[in-house]
Amino acid sequence: MVLIFLLWQKVTYTPLFIDSLTNLSKLFIAISVFFSGIIIIYLGIAAINLKKVKSSVIDDLSKYTKKMHTFRTIIDLLFRSKIWLPGLKEYIDDEFEGLTFFEVKEFYKGKSKLAIEFLQENHDYADTENLYLELKSLLLTSPREKVVPEDINFPKFYNKDIVEKWLEHKCGSGLWYYFGYKYATFKEALDLNAVFERHQDKIMTLANTIDSEAFEDSSFNEIFLSKLGEYMSKEVLPNLYQSQDRSVMRLPSTVTYLYLIFLILMVFGILIPIGYLLFSISVLMLIVSFSVVTGTLFFVSISLYSFLRREIDS
Repeated sequence: MVLIFLLWQKVTYTPLFIDSLTNLSKLFIAISVFFSGIIIIYLGIAAINLKKVKSSVIDDLSKYTKKMHTFRTIIDLLFRSKIWLPGLKEYIDDEFEGLTFFEVKEFYKGKSKLAIEFLQENHDYADTENLYLELKSLLLTSPREKVVPEDINFPKFYNKDIVEKWLEHKCGSGLWYYFGYKYATFKEALDLNAVFERHQDKIMTLANTIDSEAFEDSSFNEIFLSKLGEYMSKEVLPNLYQSQDRSVMRLPSTVTYLYLIFLILMVFGILIPIGYLLFSISVLMLIVSFSVVTGTLFFVSISLYSFLRREIDS
């Protein structure tokens, strides 16, 4: 504003100063074109690099999404099998219809009376009802879903809400706990031999598509299921969540900062001076353009270093 006032005063009291501004306008156009060109090159390179990073992130997200699809197919086979104690499925699905693993884990929030009733009851299923609910949660695609569909859904990309819930409550680690760490306690309540042989073979084939190296030479038994649960809770879910988080990429502040400078230079450093030279628009517009460009370049010169420091530190 100060520069605009000073230049306007100069034009008002020194009419010949207009000729000097006219001559200087060509220099301002050249300076603006030079800096705009540098910015365009930088933005182009930044866009190419961002595209490469985005492509890499999408590849990772697709990779872990496919692993999650396969894991859920295995869970579906186990969930619908006859490994459970008689009456367990009916007890959970009928007496506690609509109850989810997430509600049980978050009972302290007081949002589900059904979860509190469930925890207060004496169960006759050797605590395997919690594993049943955990496997059920892995077959849902939204925290708000209550019932497992007959044909489970395999979305192109999982909703971040459900992945957060799976990760928060370590879904999948129940396989490690029940079939690994505490299998001696639960082996009478979880009959692995009740899983059809063709389903056992299918499960092993699916596990090898998840990671052929991790499950190489494995057989369908409690050790395999324990390893599978640990792999999914420690490897797949965290990476799936991180890939989702990275896939929602915002433009870096540097790009936005430089693009705004580019727009200012284009409008006030190039278009308005050209408009003045070609169409003899008001000299006031030329004064404004000089002032804005000069002020912008001064601001960039004193703020660029601290801005870049903040970007690097962040």
